[in-house]
Order: sequence, then C-alpha cells, then structure tokens
Amino acid sequence: MAEFDHEKVGYSLTIDEKYHNTLDIEGFSRMMKDPSYCYKFYWLEAIVQLISEGISETTFDAVINEMICNAWYSVREFHIHLSGFMADGQVRDGLERTVLTLSELSNLSANASKVEIKNAIREHDDQLKSAKEQLTNMVPYRALAGFFTNVNEAAEWNSVRRMVAYIRMVNRDVVLLPYTLGESSKLKKEIYFHPAWMEMIQDNTVSILGWIQFEKVKWLQNNNPETPGLVYKLAPMDEKMRKLDHVRKLWGEILDIREVRDVFTGEAVKAKQYDVDHFIPWSFVMNDELWNLMPMDSSLNSAKSNKLPKWDPFFGRFAANQYLLYGFIHDKAGIHKLFEACFRDNLHSIWAGQELYRKGNTREEFYNILQKNMRPVYDSARRQGYEIWSRG
Repeated sequence: MAEFDHEKVGYSLTIDEKYHNTLDIEGFSRMMKDPSYCYKFYWLEAIVQLISEGISETTFDAVINEMICNAWYSVREFHIHLSGFMADGQVRDGLERTVLTLSELSNLSANASKVEIKNAIREHDDQLKSAKEQLTNMVPYRALAGFFTNVNEAAEWNSVRRMVAYIRMVNRDVVLLPYTLGESSKLKKEIYFHPAWMEMIQDNTVSILGWIQFEKVKWLQNNNPETPGLVYKLAPMDEKMRKLDHVRKLWGEILDIREVRDVFTGEAVKAKQYDVDHFIPWSFVMNDELWNLMPMDSSLNSAKSNKLPKWDPFFGRFAANQYLLYGFIHDKAGIHKLFEACFRDNLHSIWAGQELYRKGNTREEFYNILQKNMRPVYDSARRQGYEIWSRG
C-alpha cells in the first residue's frame, strides 16, 4: 500500500501500489487543490459515492442532486456557511444558495431524509434549474486540472465545447482521467466514469471519503471560525451520542427536595414530566455541558427546537436555576455525588470546573461567571443565523 500525505497536513490517503503504477494518483490528489468555493469538495464526494454504488454513467443533474442532499444537513440544521459571504452580504457559495432556495420552496425539515430531499428537488426542479446550472459552470472541468500538468496544449477554460474536447484528448493521448464528458448541454451533460478509476475508487472508498471530509472540514472551519464542533456537523448524528442520564438524575434529586420553576413558563417543573434541554442549542455547541442544561416543560421542548431563547428575560431565570443547583451541590452530600457522576460526560469546560462550580461563589459572582462565558457563545450562534425564540 502507498500513502499520499496530502500537503503533509496530517491525512494520509492510502491507495494500493498497483494503482500508482496504472493511474495518475498524484493527479487525483490534486482534485481538491486550491478551491474557490466549497462545492468543489461536494462535487468529488458525490462522484465517489455514485461510483461506490456501481454507477458508470450519470449526468451533471444527478451529481448536483447528490451534492444538495450532502450539504442539506450542515446548511439547514447547523447554519454552516459553505464559502462565507460576498461584499454585499450575500452568500457566496452556489450550493448553499441552492439548499436555502429549496428550503424556502419546500418547507422540508432540517433533518429531512435523502429520499425526502430528492423528492422535493423533483417537485421544484423548474425553480432550482438556474441555481443548479450555475454549479456546473467551472467545477466539473476545474476538478480535472491536476491531471493537465504534463499536457503541452493549454486548456481553454472559457469554452465548454472546447473543454469537453480537451478532456477527451487528454484522456485519449496523455493520461487516463476519472471521467470524460458528453455532448449534451448544461444539466443534461453526460459524465462517463473510466472503469479503471471506478475499480480504484470502489477499492478505496472509505479512505477517499475520509480524505475529502478532512479537506472539507479545514475549508469550512476557515469560513466558520466561530462554529464549535464543526467536524460533527457534516451529517446527521445518532441521538444516542447525547448523554444526559446523569444530568437528569441530578435535577431529579433536586426536584424531589425543592420546587424549580420552568425558565420559560414560570410554572413549577413536575418530576418525571420534564425534559433536560440546552439553553444554547445542542446543534450549535455540540456538547452536553451541565452549565448549558436545564429542566423544562416537555411540552415546550419541540416548540423551542434548535432556536435561541431570547436572552432577556430567559437567561436571568436560567442562571437562577443554575445557582439553585450550585447551592445543592455544595450543601447536600448525595447531590454532590450525583454531580461528580456528571464529570465524564457533562463537565469538560475548564472554566466551569475552576470557576463556576468552585465552592464559595456568591450569587452575583456565579451569575457573572456564567454570563461571561455563555454570552459570547450565544452571540456566535446568533451571528451564525440561529433564530430567536421569545416564548413569554
């Protein structure tokens, strides 16, 4: 096996040696080099996925549909911006704009399935046509540029017809390309995958998709510097990954001792009829830290969904409940033991352990520490596009 360490940044793309002897693996490694927009990553990802399913011939339209499905969750659920913004404040990336347009047309949920997304694309295809066509302007051709380094004749990037002919010539006379293109126009243009490249990609699908994801995360993190846990925001996550059992037991014990008022309704939280929820949405923070969790009326949980509560007056009420918990942690041995059980899954923030939950904080000190650390996270989520929920 041969390893290609992409620009020595820590990800080794391992490809069987036999393919290095027959295919231009170095050219393949350059397919994601120097992107101008994020949808270049999604283009290659969609192609690899289609090839892994045994598809040898497809169209621009089918690949774009795959790209929309792959980007849907990140853009809709987590408000990830694929390529930042233009000077006028408009979204730069055409794929992100296409996803947002489909969202407005269809009212699909942020966690819609791939089947639901594709059905919505078919239903609204006429309205999406121009946005989808824009995605085919350069990337299908530019993605192959890494294979052209040893070609004497220069590519004519401004002519689709001449680029199709150029790609065909390179494939025939210079080096085998992963795909060539047909004569149809715009979204109907055919893509033909070479059998030798199909075999390589099918044999190395997991490694190749991991490499694409690594490069995509680097790009997205650069364009979303305030977004935590971005690597976890590229695809739907298993709800079982969320670990709230110890926090629920901790709040349950407190509810047995003392009345706790719901942050949003002001009513008493009823034991065994409440949910443990995040003040700043889990879809943004991507963790289950105790300092961001609260007991709340289960009937409101779905209404709040992944919206941000209005800071005033809800943060003050939230902080009051947190301070109530803080007092019991230090006054009741049984509750302190339940608090310690939260260490593994719900207490990773250094500031929380060293400042917030240390013994001896006054109410004012506790509030100030909590606000100092939560408000910047809240404001980042707001700038990222999270909606405000102003119940009450």
